[in-house]
Amino acid sequence: MIVTFKSAACADVIYFGDVAKRMMELMGKEAGDQGIVTVEQLPDAIGRLKAAIAEDKARHREHVLDEEPGNEAVPGGATRPFVSLTQRAVPLLAMLEESLAEKKPVVWGV
Repeated sequence: MIVTFKSAACADVIYFGDVAKRMMELMGKEAGDQGIVTVEQLPDAIGRLKAAIAEDKARHREHVLDEEPGNEAVPGGATRPFVSLTQRAVPLLAMLEESLAEKKPVVWGV
């Protein structure tokens, strides 16, 4: 499943379903097929995502790159190349910040 985050302020951000649900949870939103981060909720969602990125960066510093897994498991038993939370979250964080600046909500599944 693919989930597309949309905002009138910028280009779409697309994630696989499991990654999108993780991003929703990190923003403090219920993971679902559709949803919205209202303009009023954007500052909190941005703060939560920045905190998760900071924690991921701190955890990453504790490991040598060679210790990072080459692949990660995905639902259904398949694998895909490992991508850090920071790498996944930065495009969504940029969308949230641009949306706040333009006072536009972020939606998905609509």
